[in-house]
Amino acid sequence: MPYCKNCGTQLPEGADYCPNCGSPIAPTPRLTLADWGERFVAYLIDVIILGAILAPLKWFVAWMMWPWDPWIPRFMSWVPFIDLGPSSIVYFLYWTFTEGLYSQSVGKMIIKIRVTRSDGKPVDIAHAAIESLGKTFPLLIDCILGWILYLTRRQRLFNYISDTIIVKASS
Repeated sequence: MPYCKNCGTQLPEGADYCPNCGSPIAPTPRLTLADWGERFVAYLIDVIILGAILAPLKWFVAWMMWPWDPWIPRFMSWVPFIDLGPSSIVYFLYWTFTEGLYSQSVGKMIIKIRVTRSDGKPVDIAHAAIESLGKTFPLLIDCILGWILYLTRRQRLFNYISDTIIVKASS
């Protein structure tokens, strides 16, 4: 059994704090919120990288579909500020899996920020999926509502809903 480094009391299994003196057993990591600018640059890097990968594919598909293009329905194209096209699905899956599995997309790795739950625990696929919904489909609405409602916590609306924050990655 471990002992408290502060008072020497024997600690129960799985204790986070000493039951005698209240000292933390393991130092709690200090989370520093990422700035809006850092988050935007990471987002931009991801969009540029995925856009460069998707552009040739989109051109090829457009070329193949050209004769039938007038008859292809435009799914939900009438909804302002929301894109439910195939590219958005790719972005959603990209952010969900990179952030759900590694807590970072490529853009976040370059900028040295990461997604975490608000209690500091790692995100999982479910939290990452909810968080990614906002930045994939209704980004403008997500950001504006986040800036109005959660500005001091630097959370977009879907960060708040998914209980996630964006923090500076520890070295």
